Amino acid sequence: MIHFIINGKSGSGMGSKVEQKISEILNARGIEHSFYRTEYPKHATELAKQLSESGAKTIVAVGGDGTIHEVLNGLDVEKVNLGIIPVGSGNDFIESVKIPLNVEKSLALIIDGEAKETDFLVCDGIRCANIVGTGIDVEILERCERNKILKGKIKYFCSLIVSLIKFKFYDFKLRKGDETQDRSAMIVCCCNGKFFGGGIPMCPNAEPADNQMDFIIVNRMKKSKMIGYLIKLMKGKILEQEFCDYVRQDHAEAIFDHPISIEIDGEIYRDIKFDVHIEKGKLKLFRP
Repeated sequence: MIHFIINGKSGSGMGSKVEQKISEILNARGIEHSFYRTEYPKHATELAKQLSESGAKTIVAVGGDGTIHEVLNGLDVEKVNLGIIPVGSGNDFIESVKIPLNVEKSLALIIDGEAKETDFLVCDGIRCANIVGTGIDVEILERCERNKILKGKIKYFCSLIVSLIKFKFYDFKLRKGDETQDRSAMIVCCCNGKFFGGGIPMCPNAEPADNQMDFIIVNRMKKSKMIGYLIKLMKGKILEQEFCDYVRQDHAEAIFDHPISIEIDGEIYRDIKFDVHIEKGKLKLFRP
């Protein structure tokens, strides 16, 4: 039995078409399956938890990064394999794990492939498939949320430009063991995957199955250099810049001077700590 959790925002349009196509393929193969549609935020987490507790062996997230994030946070990773059918508006994580943006091909990975050990991150108890971050990237996402007129990448790009103009650097203490360092930065992030914001290569070196967490700090710089930073980021060359600190480590903790918002897989969390560690190979994910 394969259980599919579908992003309910798809409504009766794309979601129904995908559900029909999946059913046709599985019925032809004689494979039992069931569908569950989300009805409210975090519903996918509840469904994944309930299915895990009821003995499910394979749960599939049908949607984008947000659906994957919710399902991952309800999944019993010790007992249940995760599949992904990417049909959402944001598909950054699948780029890193090389899951095809195609229903038939991604479903074939689940039917005929095997679930492979994959890493995930945990930020203050919340699981992350892709990237945990704070700084200008979060301000961009919050502006995107408020912008009800523009859509897609143009919305993200416009929000990014406004954020660059209005941005104030984040002051924090970087904790390493019993020691702390005073720092000031534009972005602080931990990466399991390579991309965020609809294909922007935040960490081209990241691999979700290498048992390593990529920790990046984009340090304070002159405002006049921020556009140059943007260009380097878009080209996937941010890690090479002198104002960027980049290390691989199992744990990262930043203590901020004021309450901040933290982005986890594109979802905004408030009132949580930036305390991130890697869980190595614990997730079993159907991928090439």
